[in-house]
Amino acid sequence: MTDNDIREMIIIGGGPAGYTAALYAARANLKPLVIEGFNWGGQLMITSDVENYPGYADGVMGPEMMQEFRRQAERFGTDFITDDVTKVDFSSRPHRVWVGDDEYRAETVIVATGATARQLGLESERKLQGRGVSYCATCDAAFFPDKHVVVVGGGDSAMEEGTFLARFATKVTIVHRRDEFRASQIMIDRARANDKIEWVTNAVVDEVLGHDRVTGVRLRDVNTDETWELEADGVFAAIGHDPNTGLFLGYVQDHVYRQAVTAAGSGCMGALDAERYLAALEGHLMAAEAAPRS
Repeated sequence: MTDNDIREMIIIGGGPAGYTAALYAARANLKPLVIEGFNWGGQLMITSDVENYPGYADGVMGPEMMQEFRRQAERFGTDFITDDVTKVDFSSRPHRVWVGDDEYRAETVIVATGATARQLGLESERKLQGRGVSYCATCDAAFFPDKHVVVVGGGDSAMEEGTFLARFATKVTIVHRRDEFRASQIMIDRARANDKIEWVTNAVVDEVLGHDRVTGVRLRDVNTDETWELEADGVFAAIGHDPNTGLFLGYVQDHVYRQAVTAAGSGCMGALDAERYLAALEGHLMAAEAAPRS
């Protein structure tokens, strides 16, 4: 590999943050390379209708939205590798990134790998994703007005999701495998004070019921193994997120907002910061102070 093979920017990750970073970098003539991974598109690829992203007045399907993000970045000259990064070395410049045996080098690297929602691990859950199974109340609660929804989990996320869903749903049932919750007491008290929220403890979801849409869940008592069915129109798994940062030994996921629009904003900021950094390296101090870089 020669110096001519050293890029100005590599972006690792193919979700809203990565594609937005690529768009800004490409328009600044940085010729970014996006290593987007096999499962490009992030969590929006398992999201049906997105109605809270500005500019989509009639809503948009999550996969369609990610395809448009990608196409826009490609239009300005972004290169893509649809494969997973297997190794990195950020100890010196240029930074080094490997995809299998292939090595890529760049002056800057933006890590936009995001996070993955923890799932229940059920085949029935996978089949009904986007058809009543969700991992984000803020994103999807408005689809369940006057409905009954089940929230699975016992931490702060479950309490927050349940409380938010109660604004729309007629009834919310929180299902937890224990009779004690990991959530903070203030979050538990807030959920318990809501008359729309009911509780099933010492139970797990064995199956999500339904064919084209969720019609209920099959629950199992963890102490007696007794099973029963509970009718419901939606299931929200609120058992946490895992940041996709195993290669980087760091935490780059936004654990507060977790929205496509904030991820896109983070990608924009990353690209502008990298642009200023590159300008400073080249001695363009004035350009470094005011993006875009010429």
